[in-house]
Amino acid sequence: MKYKILGNTGLKVSALCLGTMNYGGKGFFGYMGNLDQNEVDEQIRTVTEAGVNFIDTANIYSEGLSEEMIGQAIKNLSLNREDLVLATKVRGAVGKGQNNLGLSRKHIIQEVEGSLKRLKTDYIDLYQIHTSDPLTPIEETIRVLDDLVQSGKIRYFGASNVSAWHLMKGLAYSDYNDRNRFASLQANYSLDTRDIEREIIPLLTDQKVGLMVWSPLSGGLLSGKYKRDLQGAKGRLNDFPFPPFNEERAYDILDVLYPMAEQKNVSVAQLALAWLMHQPVVSSVIIGATKLHQLQDNLKAVDVIFTSDELKKLDQVSKLTPQYPGNVIEIMTSDRSAGLDFLKGEI
Repeated sequence: MKYKILGNTGLKVSALCLGTMNYGGKGFFGYMGNLDQNEVDEQIRTVTEAGVNFIDTANIYSEGLSEEMIGQAIKNLSLNREDLVLATKVRGAVGKGQNNLGLSRKHIIQEVEGSLKRLKTDYIDLYQIHTSDPLTPIEETIRVLDDLVQSGKIRYFGASNVSAWHLMKGLAYSDYNDRNRFASLQANYSLDTRDIEREIIPLLTDQKVGLMVWSPLSGGLLSGKYKRDLQGAKGRLNDFPFPPFNEERAYDILDVLYPMAEQKNVSVAQLALAWLMHQPVVSSVIIGATKLHQLQDNLKAVDVIFTSDELKKLDQVSKLTPQYPGNVIEIMTSDRSAGLDFLKGEI
């Protein structure tokens, strides 16, 4: 296993993180999977034996059952809690009450206590807002998250599924008010979905915020089960194509991945995961599977090595269509680009 520092912290996390959205099968998340406790134990045993120290969940996954099963697995397997980095999230609705959702001080304090109880732990390593809350000022949210760090109930806090401007507003508030700041962002990123490269990745790089990637196989599209026009084995993507993807570009990417995988004697999924781990901004890639053999295959992605030509080929086939203002900025700042290269020692 390889390890990276999470953003601008001193926290080391494994390059692969175990995703647990398919644990429990309760409520809406039953559509994502319904692994029972024995299967959860086996998954966590498999990844920790491979060196994974990072596990990600959320308070709304299977209505809290995912957190419960993770806590129980840690106990069942007699794992050392201090060796693990546990991450969970808050924001979604956990009841019908007016304050049973959002990012208010009331809701966050209520939910961190629930997550601690379900995970059977005294602290959460990374506590993440699951997305924005238009009704709660970001300042209120950061103040309560900072208080939770000071109390020792969480070690760091992060964000997920937020816009670049909103994340930057939060970071600026923390900096100017001497508060702890977002350590990481969890976002959708894959060979087929590179939209965060427009605004978010430049922000993360500049502000030294770590990136955790969800849906690295684009909802299963890059798993190796599908070919052009979704031909291949049946899977969730046939009935529930989420996250949305650019079909034509996706098929072009798969046309490159299949022969490359055969030549390198690896799976298509391993290539897609390895490409993400080759992106400097990425701290950890979240993998989740319903079958143990899928998880075991994904873990091998850390051993994939690309040639410069292979990386170039993947970059070319998956590159974004130029858009404003990025396309205009690139042209109008070209007179200063050489200076940046010089500062980097590239010329």
